[in-house]
Amino acid sequence: MTSGWGALDARQRALVEAWLPGGVLEADLGWGLVATTVLRVRAADGALCVVKAGGPSDHHIAREIRAHLSWLGPWVRAGRAPALLHHDVEARVLVTRWLPGRLVLDDPAADDPGVFAQAGRLLADLHRVEPRRDPQYEARENERVRRWLASEHRIAPADIARLSALVDGWPEPPASLVPTHGDWQPRNWLVHDGEVRAIDLGRADLRPAATDLSRLAARDFRRDPALETAFLDGYGGDPRDPGAWARTRVREAVATAAWAHQVGDEAFEREGLALVAEVLAEA
Repeated sequence: MTSGWGALDARQRALVEAWLPGGVLEADLGWGLVATTVLRVRAADGALCVVKAGGPSDHHIAREIRAHLSWLGPWVRAGRAPALLHHDVEARVLVTRWLPGRLVLDDPAADDPGVFAQAGRLLADLHRVEPRRDPQYEARENERVRRWLASEHRIAPADIARLSALVDGWPEPPASLVPTHGDWQPRNWLVHDGEVRAIDLGRADLRPAATDLSRLAARDFRRDPALETAFLDGYGGDPRDPGAWARTRVREAVATAAWAHQVGDEAFEREGLALVAEVLAEA
């Protein structure tokens, strides 16, 4: 995969050069799994910025721009999320101000209940921004999980049959939606001077609040229940309705197993397949 400036197409590079004339590339921060380029750039005035750009099939940049324009005001004003400086939806590129902090993932902070309590409070602030009701959400999500099941993956045929039967039997009630981060977990949290901050809104969308607990429940809450208790205390309660949460877990398991297989992330694929086995055992 091409890295650095070379990963930007001609239009993206022209826009970045116009927005940050004389900018100097300092680091390539991408994860290397999807066609999203993340660069740390020092502007001519010395300010540190982040350039994010997507490939032709990318939809994460548009989601992130929407989140910045519509929902992140309270976080940005509190210094808890990076400020958007420039963007172009059609060109799939944006620039934000660099947000100082150390990544919580693989840091001692990842085992600190106080960090999880802060993360819960921060998420609750986002979820209060723009609540709405959607009578079609569950039907859309059921179709989406059917598409994942029909895509390329290594879920066993017998499990596919059981999962399909589960989905076909689910109710499709109206859902309460809020702005969600979409990947709320320590790899997208920073800690700076004891304060938790949020980055990477590429999966942001309107969804039920409980969906933002999916990644935490699969990993961090499982390895240390004290982290779950602290997070929910910070959040102000538990947004997980049992029936809707069971459907969310199945969808997350299937999407994880299929997506990870398609991008070649074998460790994440194994996690997804284990989740598939777990949700089927509970069904």
